[in-house]
This record gives sequence, structure tokens and C-alpha cells, in this order.
Amino acid sequence: MLFTTNQILIGITNPLLLLVYIIRKLPLSFLYLLRLRFDGVNRTYYAYCLLQAADQARRLGIKRISSIEFGVAAGHGLIMLEKHAEQISHITGVKIDVYGFDKGVGLPAPADYKDLPYIWQKGFYKMDVSKLCRMLESSTQLILGNVSKTVPAFIKKKIAPIGFIAFDLDYYTSTRDALAIFEASDSKLLPRVFCYFDDIVGTDEEIISEYVGELLAIKEFNKTHKRKISKINGMYHKRVIKSTWSDMIYVMHDFNHKLYNKYIYPKKDRQSYL
Repeated sequence: MLFTTNQILIGITNPLLLLVYIIRKLPLSFLYLLRLRFDGVNRTYYAYCLLQAADQARRLGIKRISSIEFGVAAGHGLIMLEKHAEQISHITGVKIDVYGFDKGVGLPAPADYKDLPYIWQKGFYKMDVSKLCRMLESSTQLILGNVSKTVPAFIKKKIAPIGFIAFDLDYYTSTRDALAIFEASDSKLLPRVFCYFDDIVGTDEEIISEYVGELLAIKEFNKTHKRKISKINGMYHKRVIKSTWSDMIYVMHDFNHKLYNKYIYPKKDRQSYL
């Protein structure tokens, strides 16, 4: 099927979005940056965050960064992250390592109400590990296991500074444990790490609130850490295409990072003259 029913209905009410859906069918490398501005690539939110992270790294003189997807499931997002990493690395000159974290056997049983058991249940989103590994680039690392164990082990390794993380673990408990990635030392983080949280808008049935799920995990992290995870204020208004994903983009600010205050704006001298 070329378009989903939902896309067709949206396209009828907003022809510009129908054009966007058509543009997304083009080869990814074709007019990549222009299409990104108009949501004309699949998983634009991955591309936007990864481009911002790579550009930040370039301006800071960092030549290699890491990108992570928490919650791989079938692997559609991780494969797309690989493709965006290839394009953005070519554009910015910054090398991008790709990592995917998942249990590999589907969701665990919900711990309690904070994991939204009325929406998600044990065994959802199972992975065909061998099939996915055959489809991934050899340089991409798939890390299997409970994030409560794999994340602490990962941040002890020698890795390029993390610039982008996609959180798609559904549960409060899993997201809480994954946020331990921000316990890494400054050398393993960009001063500002772009984050995409998949489960903070949701369907009509999900009824997401700050007392459950990913939003609760973010709120608790901010209460207990000097590093803070915050939305990009007003991002929705800056996008040409007004998309829901604008509300799902956050940045982890490491205020004490030695590079946090380094000037990176494209204009070296910002003046206003009469």
C-alpha cells in the first residue's frame, strides 16, 4: 500500500502533508537537507536530532559521536538511524557510531500502573534477532539485555561522545533505567545531547500524563541530577511542517561540561547596526 488510510485522510485536509508523504518515497540522498526542513524524510525527528548533534560536534572540534536507539523491536527505527547517520556524516564530516539497545524478547511484564499496563503488556514488540542482524550494517552494534544492566556496562566502555538518543522503551521503569546513560562522564557526552521520546504524546487510549511513563522518568531524573532534560522551547513554531514530533524532542543539558559555554553560533560576530 502506497499510503495508509490515515495519511490519505490527512492529505485530503492538508494537501501539503500529502506532498510530504510523496517526497518521502524519494531516495534518501536526494536533496536531503532541503527535504529534512519539510519533514520530507522518514523519521524526520531522528534526522533533525542527529544533524543538530553532528553539527554541534563539528563546531566543537569533535570528529566522532555516538547515536543510540533504546527500544529497537523489529528494527525499523535502527535501520533508519543508520541511513540518516550515513547522510549526515557525509554532510558534516563527523563520523557517527550507531547503537541499539533492546531485550530482544519483547516487553517485560509491567511493574505497576506507572508502566501503563492498560496499553502495554509482556511480550509486545518481539525481535527477530538473527534477521535484524543480517539487515544491519556491520558497524552498528546491537546490545541485548535489560537496560538496567547493559547501560551501566556500556558507559564504562571507550565510546565516542553521545550526541543523540531515541527513547522508545514504552515503560516508566525501562526509561528510568535507560536514563542512567546520562551518568556517563563528560568525555562520553556532548554538552547538549538531543533526545527523542516516543511515548509522551500517544494515542487517544494512552492518555499520557506526567505521573506515568516517560514523562515521569524525565521528571524524576531532573529532580535528582544537576544535568537537566528539557524541551526545546517553541520548536513547533519554528518548523515549516507543524508536526507532533516537535513536542517529543528534548535536550539533556550538561551545564558543567567543559565545552558547554564554548561559542558555536555560525556568525562569529553578532551585531546590529543602524
